[in-house]
Amino acid sequence: MSEHWKIDTDENGIAWLCIDKADASANVLSSEVMMELDSLLEPLEQNPPRGLVVYSGKDRSFVMGADINEFIGIESQELAYELVSQGQQLFNRLENLPCPTVAVINGVCLGGGLELAMACDYRVALEGTERILGLPEVKLGLHPGFGGTVRAVQICGVRAGMPLMLTGNPITATKGRGIGLVDRITSEADWRRAALDFIDTARPKQRAPLVDRLLNLKPLRPVVRSMLLKQVRGKARKEHYPAPYAMINIWTSDGASPKSGYEAEARSFAKLMCTSTSRNLVRVFFLQSRLKGQGNKIDKKIEHVHVVGAGVMGGDIAAWCALRGHSVTLQDREQKYIEPALSRAKKLFEKRVRDASKRADTEQRLRADVSGDGARDADLIIEAIYEDRDAKHSLYKALQEKMKPGALLASNTSSIPLEELRTVLNEPRRFIGLHFFNPVAMLPLVEVIRCEDTEQEALDIGFAFTKGIGKLPLECTSSPGFVVNRILAPYMAEAMYLRDDGVALFQIDRAAEDFGMPMGPVELADSVGLDVAAHVAKVLGAAMNKPVPEHLQSMVDKGLLGRKSGEGFYRWENGKAVKPRSESGPVPADIQDRLILPMINEAVACLHEGVVAEADLLDAGVIFGTGFAPFRGGPLNYARERGKEEVLESLKALADKHGNRFKPHPGWSEL
Repeated sequence: MSEHWKIDTDENGIAWLCIDKADASANVLSSEVMMELDSLLEPLEQNPPRGLVVYSGKDRSFVMGADINEFIGIESQELAYELVSQGQQLFNRLENLPCPTVAVINGVCLGGGLELAMACDYRVALEGTERILGLPEVKLGLHPGFGGTVRAVQICGVRAGMPLMLTGNPITATKGRGIGLVDRITSEADWRRAALDFIDTARPKQRAPLVDRLLNLKPLRPVVRSMLLKQVRGKARKEHYPAPYAMINIWTSDGASPKSGYEAEARSFAKLMCTSTSRNLVRVFFLQSRLKGQGNKIDKKIEHVHVVGAGVMGGDIAAWCALRGHSVTLQDREQKYIEPALSRAKKLFEKRVRDASKRADTEQRLRADVSGDGARDADLIIEAIYEDRDAKHSLYKALQEKMKPGALLASNTSSIPLEELRTVLNEPRRFIGLHFFNPVAMLPLVEVIRCEDTEQEALDIGFAFTKGIGKLPLECTSSPGFVVNRILAPYMAEAMYLRDDGVALFQIDRAAEDFGMPMGPVELADSVGLDVAAHVAKVLGAAMNKPVPEHLQSMVDKGLLGRKSGEGFYRWENGKAVKPRSESGPVPADIQDRLILPMINEAVACLHEGVVAEADLLDAGVIFGTGFAPFRGGPLNYARERGKEEVLESLKALADKHGNRFKPHPGWSEL
């Protein structure tokens, strides 16, 4: 008796095979699910039906992929090889059934789910679905392992199949149809008829275009390999993220040949699974789930959002909320201050919403509101004005006269403790922080800030709203700099000390990038704005008795604000930093530790002080808020992997050489 699969053969000899994982909201290919499929294929091989249709019993979801929980703890390459080889053999049996097979994709179809669909002769997708097709294994430090590296190229060709695997980004059914991954798009009412049509006509299976079949020939593969490597090198380093390079290698060697490609895929997958990169990226996957799981379920729904402050942060928060379906009013002193935000929002909508009518609806959801009348109807008001306590107090006094009962007020403050801001409020326990990061459309984290006595319902509303707009919430206690700015501050400050020591700016950035940071501290300071960096440095310096680089304010006074003004530490052209290499000088041997270990030390301090409740949540917040090298699994995980004692000794050595700013925090004893 099958628990996760149901099979029914109709009077016409068509077998309808439904995957519906028991006690689960989505289908995943656990070992139990795969074993059941294996047992079901045997009678189909012995007594073939006229055709087989594989479909899902879950609403708007085909198969999410393999059960990643089963990846944890596998440290033996041979065990990993055996696991993936069994999956390959199972899908090969499906592919080799002596009857036409059709996969009906009714929603999300990722990883092993798409590999299952590709093992069928034909793929029918339901219309109206968004980005549902993908092979995202590279984001876990892996590549497809159930035959996907072979079948994706055989079906779509190297020009479409390899980017699908190398980027890991999902595509729409329409795009899938264009590259040959999907054979037909149909309505929900007609999918059975469409599936039967493929079985009845027995048309030839989809093959890669002729050009791609030529490119797949051994003499031409090195040329394509060079092009693929050039693209990948611009995105990821081999020493940090080996999976895309492994994919290119096995294609170059085996050309997606079923005779040797599956074996090469299995061996490569097994090797990657046992790397620290894959283990840590799998860890990051689960950390992301932890962030999404925060907060209690609430009935209260946020529909209308009112944002006060149309600067870069406030304007972009408003635009993102409108993009994600909220009705938004955007307030500032005059219309001229709101117009730039509306222009940026228009560009965002043009980029993210392809359908013209839907884009028009999105634009209508965002309205300028100089008078601030939108505050009366808002379920959530987000204050995003400049960092001045008195100005915020004046605004709050005016807002609470307008706010409807039950509405929630939140601040996007980046550095001022909430206890100092809420003193003028009638309901201070219902006041929270919602700290977004710039650029809002790119960075996924939002710090949800609370005081000791903040009402749980207010926090739950903040969590629900944050997740509803597609962001990741991190609960933090109110304290100077919260988590992200506090941990970034010593990193960026040390860059200034290195600069004062005569180290070239691009060398400082290079050292951080060599560690795995997406951007060096100098470029980061220019990107967020030197005025913002100087203000945060002052606030944190005053609160934590730490020195502030003197020359930073002098640059601000001269109007050198970084990217926003066209010049800061670097000159900026077309949105990119121009990094002169002519000033290169000696690079200290300890440069990487000088940049990174202060961040680790500050993370330990945050955990010790209870700014974030758990080490895992803190690691998650730093990864998604600062871009801290994901393949290292977070700052605290990095300290554990490197060795706590070694990190402590390195910090003590740095303190002896460069000063007490490197002195290990007392919280190390509890890590």
